[in-house]
Amino acid sequence: MRLMTVDPRALKENSDRTRQTKSSPQADALLLATIRQVGIVQPPIIAPQGEGGNGYIINSGHRRVAQAIVAGLSEIAVLVDEAANDNGAMRSMVENIAREALNPVDQWRAVERLVALGWTEEAIGVALALPVRQIRKLRLLANVLPAMLEQMARGDMPNEQQLRTIAAASLEEQREVWKAHRPKKGDPQVSWWAVANALTKKRMYARDASFGDELARAYGIEWLEDLFAPADEDSRYTTNVEAFLGAQQEWMTANLPKGGLVAEVNNYGQASLPPKAERVYGKPGKGDRAALYIDRDGKVQTTYFRMAEPKKAKGQVNGATDSGIEADEIVAARSRPDVTRKGIEMIGDLRTDALHEALARAPIEDDTLLALLVLALAGTNVSVQSGASDDVYGFARMRRHAARLVGEDGGLDPEPDTLRVAARSALIDVFSARENRTNSGLVARLAGQAIGADRFLPNMGTEDFLACLSRPALERCCQETPVLPRARVRETRAALVDHFMSDRFVHPSALFAVGAAEIAGWCGPSVGSSRDMLHEDESDVVPSDGVLGSPESIEGGVGSADDELTDELADEPWPIAAE
Repeated sequence: MRLMTVDPRALKENSDRTRQTKSSPQADALLLATIRQVGIVQPPIIAPQGEGGNGYIINSGHRRVAQAIVAGLSEIAVLVDEAANDNGAMRSMVENIAREALNPVDQWRAVERLVALGWTEEAIGVALALPVRQIRKLRLLANVLPAMLEQMARGDMPNEQQLRTIAAASLEEQREVWKAHRPKKGDPQVSWWAVANALTKKRMYARDASFGDELARAYGIEWLEDLFAPADEDSRYTTNVEAFLGAQQEWMTANLPKGGLVAEVNNYGQASLPPKAERVYGKPGKGDRAALYIDRDGKVQTTYFRMAEPKKAKGQVNGATDSGIEADEIVAARSRPDVTRKGIEMIGDLRTDALHEALARAPIEDDTLLALLVLALAGTNVSVQSGASDDVYGFARMRRHAARLVGEDGGLDPEPDTLRVAARSALIDVFSARENRTNSGLVARLAGQAIGADRFLPNMGTEDFLACLSRPALERCCQETPVLPRARVRETRAALVDHFMSDRFVHPSALFAVGAAEIAGWCGPSVGSSRDMLHEDESDVVPSDGVLGSPESIEGGVGSADDELTDELADEPWPIAAE
């Protein structure tokens, strides 16, 4: 066997070679990059062409020759061997079978050796067709405790999650843990889970930090990069949890909004609000206050609340009911409803926000607007105590909406667009589905049903709301989803939260739809009085199916003149004022 230099284009392929399957494009690209950087490390083996030919055929190294041609090499070194009787078939097969892939630990050590010889990480990456990030990861793994590397080289490898935890620890920490968890005599396996668990440290990520570089330097925070994380995300982290939380705390104090406060965190990871404070689940109003807190992941979160007067339970005196039975005994004996009181309050807030959004943005016919105004004035909150105001105990300033409709000459002759804006603004001030003094009652749901406010309800598949549901109610929520009820309620709730992160969920009890029985109960006693009975057939304003009709469907019209009724009601004071 002798060494010679030939033009790779002059070599002929061996049609009887062992490896007939094509290599992958990635493998060819890696080989091409290596040849361009360091040349052909192992010369291909060729043999003289038989049967009167004067050329050479390739016995081994077909891919090396092909990629040398692609690389534009005019000459390559080859080993010339005598032609075998079997055309090199046995030699080719033995070479491919006996060749063993490089052990991962040896690969890590080889990269570190190249760096010691003067190769840069960028140059190694180009030569091996690997990203620089991958080269850095290999270098990090080469710094694992040598005793652990020896164990891994024997084929006892941890998984990637365990490996990243071990590699992130210092050699001193690794050495201490290895003393306690190294394999015993006769036991070839290591409990890598126990090793990784002992080296695990709480990580606080830079992407969760609200503070900037200045505070990070002030608190001595040094960011480390998690080379095992996806390359397209910010994977910087620190294990200095105390410094991270201190910087977050200082940032909250410096960036506290007016009237806001820094709240402590309870056992459930939520903000502990002041006594008698009501948490706002919908959009915060002008007078609502902000509470900033740090959650379990170290992120700064914001919640809103408003202060309210405590409510006394009906029929309760000094903790006991009129019958003398302790209130605690009644609560204990009573089964939990499908939706708790907190859940009902959340529904009220979410309904009101959706209704206001629909009133502001949904297409509404002028006739419908007139019907909504009639409904608004019939609301149980008409004084008007507005749910859109920041003062729950104040009254809506309806005059400002009417002022838009008055022209310069003092006449009431507005432009159609001005009329629509004023009507929508007035309705937003009037309608409310909140569970407090501003509740409009059934008419708010009728209005929301008429204008399709259900479309504006937000996703209620959140931890906050689902925690308000009973077990049967949660299991009913699973019926239309691939989620199966779990043995524990919190597991079912967590599965639903994960599912509804990519899907919108609205609890049926939050919908604006009104049933016939509710309409009948609402229309019953009050409609029967002479004061409210404008016509015998006036109930057509709200049909039995709960859907609003148009003004044309009301016999006599909404504003029709009825002389007898006018005479009858002229001297009777109306108990409800619009201001």
